[in-house]
Amino acid sequence: MTSAPPIMRDDPGGRAGVPRGRARRRRRRALAVITAVLVASGAAAVAIAGPFEEPVKSAGTRSVAPTGEAEVTRGRLTARTSVSGTLGYVGGYTAVNQATGTFSRLPKPGRVIGQGGALYWVDGKPVILLRGSATSMYRDLKQGMTGADVRQLNAALLALGYGPRYGLSSQSMTYGWATTYAVKQLQDDLGVKEDGMFPKGQAVFLPRESIRVTKVHVSPGAVAAPGTPVLEGGSTTRQVTVEIDASLQSKVKKGDKVEITLPDQKTVPGRVTSVGTVARTAEKGGATITVRITPDDPKATGRLDQAPVGVSILTDSVDDALAVPVNALLALLDGGYGIEVIEPSGARTLVPVTLGLFDTTAGMVQISGKGVAAGRRVVVPAS
Repeated sequence: MTSAPPIMRDDPGGRAGVPRGRARRRRRRALAVITAVLVASGAAAVAIAGPFEEPVKSAGTRSVAPTGEAEVTRGRLTARTSVSGTLGYVGGYTAVNQATGTFSRLPKPGRVIGQGGALYWVDGKPVILLRGSATSMYRDLKQGMTGADVRQLNAALLALGYGPRYGLSSQSMTYGWATTYAVKQLQDDLGVKEDGMFPKGQAVFLPRESIRVTKVHVSPGAVAAPGTPVLEGGSTTRQVTVEIDASLQSKVKKGDKVEITLPDQKTVPGRVTSVGTVARTAEKGGATITVRITPDDPKATGRLDQAPVGVSILTDSVDDALAVPVNALLALLDGGYGIEVIEPSGARTLVPVTLGLFDTTAGMVQISGKGVAAGRRVVVPAS
């Protein structure tokens, strides 16, 4: 018996004459393929969109970055300016020779010479240091003369202990018998001829009781002629000199505390002793003024001369300021800054703040704003 031919149905894809069972199987396969394509397409979309689109977070989502806590504090903040300076000695003086002959002996740099001590020797005779600034030695002095140079000599003799028993006065402008006897005493101690006269080449007057020799211009055996610069010296007082921007003049005052960083990286405190009033053009443009600083402990600065040092100068301050660590600040999208305050419940609230003084030494910044108070906890990056 002949079997009946299969019932033919139209193919869903549009072809006629496809058996019904085969069509059903094809539909199942087609659905599977479509589903796979859709899944693959979805995965591809996520893979492509992921690197370029930021996922939208729900209102309760928090950053997974590790954080810590800090406290809003109240107190004094200071602003400082760091500049380069030079460590040396106060003043610079030049000893000019007035004697005639040959330089027979000279001091070495670094030597400290006090009033009455020999600065150098000419023909074996000492030329001494005397304190005075009224006038230089321009003439030989002897009994009967008067003038400002005589008064200067009388004051120096008394400072060395010569002349009180004779009634010598430091204000006397007369070279009288009291001055003559005082000079003879000095000459006896120096080991030179005791004639009571004071030749112009016998001393160099400088405005210091002692100097530290920094440079010698001549050599032993050289001709000693009047007017020849012999040596340079400074005081024994330590000093740091810095040049700061002229715009900071009103913010730096005499007595301000500073911190000096020495070449060996040790730090010593100091104080501003003078602030310049004359501005000078700086090499890189702008104008600068000179500020002089005295170390609190001069011995701690060593003996280096003209040594480069770092100086941190106080330029501004504010008392009773609310402050947070600088790294607590968050930049806001619409401009300005805010801090993330931790509520007692543990919730975090973003609070806009206004910034004030930055204390870079302490790493703190002055803030103000609604809801900002001392003792409140704020979020900072985890250390």
